[in-house]
Amino acid sequence: MKNNSKQAWTFRCLLSVALMFFFSIGMFAQSMTVKGVVKDDAGDPVIGASVLVKGTTNGTITDFDGNFELKNVQQGANIEISFVGYQTQVAKAKSSLSVIMKEDTETLDEVVVVGYGVQKKSVVTASIAKVSADDVAAAAPTRMDNALKGLAAGVQVTSASGQPGSSPKVRIRGIGTINNSDPLYVVDGMPIDGGLDFVNPSDIESIEVLKDAASGAIYGARAANGVVLVTTKKGKVGKAQINYNFSYGWQSAWKKRDVTSATEYAILQNEKYLNGGSAPIYADPYSLIDSNGAAITGFGTDWQELVFNDNAPMMNHDVTVSGASEKVNYYLSMGYLKQEGIVGGNYGHSNYDRLTLRSNTNYNLWDASKERSFLNKLDLSVNVAYMSTHSTGVSENSEFGSILGSALYMSPLLTPTLSGAKAEEMVATYAGYDLPRDANGNVYTIAGYEGTYQEMNNPLAMMSLYPTQNWSHKFVPKFALDLQLWDNLKYHFSYSADLSFWGSDSAVKSKYYLSGNNKAEHTSASAFKAQSTVWQIENTLTYDKTIGKHTFGVVLGQSAYKSKGNQLGGSRWHLVNVNKPSIDYATGNLDLSTDADGNITGGTVEYSVYGGPYTIHTLSSLFGRLSYNYDEKYMIQATVRRDGSSRFGANNKYGVFPSVSLGWNVTNENFMEDRPEWFDALKVRASWGKNGSDNIADFGYTSLTAMGNNILFGKTATKYNGSKAQRLANPDLKWEESEQTNIGLDFAFLNNALTFSVDYYEKNTNGMIIEMPIPSYVGETKPLGNVGDMKNSGVEFELGYKWNISDATFSVKGNASYLKNELTNLGNDTGYLDFDGIQGISGGGTRAQNGMPFPYFFGYKTDGVFQNMAEVNAYTNANGGLIMPGAVPGDVRFVDVNGDGQITSDDRTNIGNGTPDWTFGLNFNAAWKGFDFNIFFQGVSGADVFDATYRSDVYSGNYPRWMLGRWTGEGTSNKYPRLALGHATNWQVSDLYVHDGSYLRIKNLTLGYTLPTNLTKKFFVSRLRFYVMAENLVTWTKYHGFDPEISSGATSLGIDRGVYPQARTWTVGVNLSL
Repeated sequence: MKNNSKQAWTFRCLLSVALMFFFSIGMFAQSMTVKGVVKDDAGDPVIGASVLVKGTTNGTITDFDGNFELKNVQQGANIEISFVGYQTQVAKAKSSLSVIMKEDTETLDEVVVVGYGVQKKSVVTASIAKVSADDVAAAAPTRMDNALKGLAAGVQVTSASGQPGSSPKVRIRGIGTINNSDPLYVVDGMPIDGGLDFVNPSDIESIEVLKDAASGAIYGARAANGVVLVTTKKGKVGKAQINYNFSYGWQSAWKKRDVTSATEYAILQNEKYLNGGSAPIYADPYSLIDSNGAAITGFGTDWQELVFNDNAPMMNHDVTVSGASEKVNYYLSMGYLKQEGIVGGNYGHSNYDRLTLRSNTNYNLWDASKERSFLNKLDLSVNVAYMSTHSTGVSENSEFGSILGSALYMSPLLTPTLSGAKAEEMVATYAGYDLPRDANGNVYTIAGYEGTYQEMNNPLAMMSLYPTQNWSHKFVPKFALDLQLWDNLKYHFSYSADLSFWGSDSAVKSKYYLSGNNKAEHTSASAFKAQSTVWQIENTLTYDKTIGKHTFGVVLGQSAYKSKGNQLGGSRWHLVNVNKPSIDYATGNLDLSTDADGNITGGTVEYSVYGGPYTIHTLSSLFGRLSYNYDEKYMIQATVRRDGSSRFGANNKYGVFPSVSLGWNVTNENFMEDRPEWFDALKVRASWGKNGSDNIADFGYTSLTAMGNNILFGKTATKYNGSKAQRLANPDLKWEESEQTNIGLDFAFLNNALTFSVDYYEKNTNGMIIEMPIPSYVGETKPLGNVGDMKNSGVEFELGYKWNISDATFSVKGNASYLKNELTNLGNDTGYLDFDGIQGISGGGTRAQNGMPFPYFFGYKTDGVFQNMAEVNAYTNANGGLIMPGAVPGDVRFVDVNGDGQITSDDRTNIGNGTPDWTFGLNFNAAWKGFDFNIFFQGVSGADVFDATYRSDVYSGNYPRWMLGRWTGEGTSNKYPRLALGHATNWQVSDLYVHDGSYLRIKNLTLGYTLPTNLTKKFFVSRLRFYVMAENLVTWTKYHGFDPEISSGATSLGIDRGVYPQARTWTVGVNLSL
């Protein structure tokens, strides 16, 4: 028994020792120290990343070099490494770890910026187009608004011209009104009314276009024409990133117009004068002399060659410094662009430079989210942007003697300058003027001295004059606070401002003479400056919550907006020193005239001054949005905004703008679980809503005073200066309202590599502001009323596909949009309004009319050319009378549209319009072993161009080359009529001037190469890329003008008066990252 007890005791001791041994071994194995480093995929350390033993509170953060150390870690435990903007990584514990963090680009791509927030793309129910930073970089625009061209379905961007700094026309889902159809631009939450070039395109993170009423309703009375949301870049986690981008380009005209040579011109001139009953001008068209008496061999003077500034330079610099930690996010940038125009740039005209500065910073003031659930986090955001520009400009598309327009009309026999006796004679003829001279002192030829040119002038003489110097400054600060109140309830406060300053300085430095309507009787200097201050204060509450399969989102907000400004300008005659062209160096005063007795008989005021405040515009708003989705399967969103505007009448100061949208992710249904593997997603969207536009005239609702009216009183009818009401007041005047319905489908295939979307919409603008149809005697002009209606409908398609072949990656994005526009009701007494005439071409112009697209070309239709008198006599009415009794062979046969048996102004009709039926874009990218390639196609179809560059009243002007195809005898032409001096009937506004303006353009083509990282790292460079780029490389079009892309004005869309073309640009550049 005693031995058994001893054995048991011995056994227990041995067992205890063994257990202690094995336990100590286990303790030793589990109590390890883990050391490691965390870097991003570029090899840079990630500072402040969270490193945590999963399932425990044992954690740390990485230091400045990305290093970390964790003690008392069990072997084989899971280590979780996370940081904002990166995919969370999990690694098995071991003594040494090296972790590479991947940027969470998939999550970023799935997020879409909406008004006052962001949404996952999978639950978006409205129609929103997104343009990413990569898309913007590939397009390489110089302006923010040009970045949308061809990249977003339903957005038509038409360049006004190729002049540096010029702004394009942007229309979202068509022209919404006969008034202002510009969309609302919101940059980082701040509405921007002008100076959109203050955003450097390199600073753009994304652009979202809110196309339908449901997405835009959160902006209420300013969203009728669509909303463009621009989000600028922020810093990315990790060490500071320093980027420098440089490019240098050479610009040239991609096309010149075909005009007649000296001999061809002389032949046509002789023919015109002979047919007009006059003697021919040139004895021998094959033996000609120029203005200086020299024999002409070849073409003669090529005025386009003289005017275009080939290889005009363009230079761009961008520097950015950015980074982020858990507490601070910063993005700093500076950009400088300098661009010389291809028309006049070498003469100091049409030049542009821009300096931009930006600072986007976000500070986490405190974060107690791990300690408590209320008032636990506060962030401060400070965004500051600044822009300074200087520019000179020329007329971009003017018929009143523009540089390019004049170049088309100058005779090839005319020389740019005169010399010898001919020059002395011309100088003597204009003895009272200082005629412009070239750099060698040769006097420029006065066009009117050598012929009849109407408003057209020697373009080189025009460019020798002193240009107007334009300048602008813009300062846009924004301060915001974000406070986590409780759970997912957040409060956001923001104060934004837009401080703009702009003006010009101009001078007439000589008593020049170009033509009778372009001359100076004295020297002078003038200056103008203006400024505006816009501020906006907003307070919003947001709450997002997911309970099981139910997700809710609420936004409640208040907004206050105010805009004010003023202007001041003045001028003075008689410069003291032409090298100091300013008002201070001019002596203009009050020049009194007296009679022989010294009595004052009159006087001339040799100075002027003007100025005053701009009308204050205020907006007060309340808005809300409710979103709900069930298991990301069924979605609904409702939005309402109430806006009060100072521009509305007393009876309609406030407007309410509601919307609702629905979505159904069909592929999330149980019955779709057995769908083919290649079919990933199908979403159905539908929306309806109302938006408004307060972009209307100030005080349009009230009656102002019209001055300068003469009133007769008394028996002697004594005349007094008086005033009267400008118009009747209309206290019911309100916003123009846009009501829109949208239905859309979104598809995804092949593991989301292939995506496709289609949208159909109907957009009705109700209550367009037009003069009301009442008698004019009630005031100076008719009162304004909400009486007009416009309709736009269309279909939009977007397609994207990404794929790999071995280690080469490819992607393609395409979009196409069809649009039908109709002015359904003008609401006036005639049903039409005539807008822009065409100088030198009578009988029509542009018009708005019920049942027609807006605007359209209004003129005569033609049906060929009379070949002989038999055809003239056969063109008869129902009574047997001649429809065109004065016609002769070679004249145009005009169509009797109304069938009344004669050609009158009542036969004028729709002969075309400048709005395209289709707009489209295609973007292709490829990358392989450091090489990258991009090609971007953009174009339109179904647009018309009215070529207004030929005028029969410019008797000495040159001819377009198509005039060689005119009628010269039976069977020679059935399109272009005969030439006859003084016979303008053939050249009235008609479809002879209308051409197909469709085009397809290689907008951008880029080839780049990025040096291997293992090579650049030796020089402390993380990325070095070189590239070459061509812009507007090739344009396929049937139109013979400088450029088929012509925006003109809002009411003269598509009229070509000699438009300043977009340049073909070759660029080399470098992208450097440290």
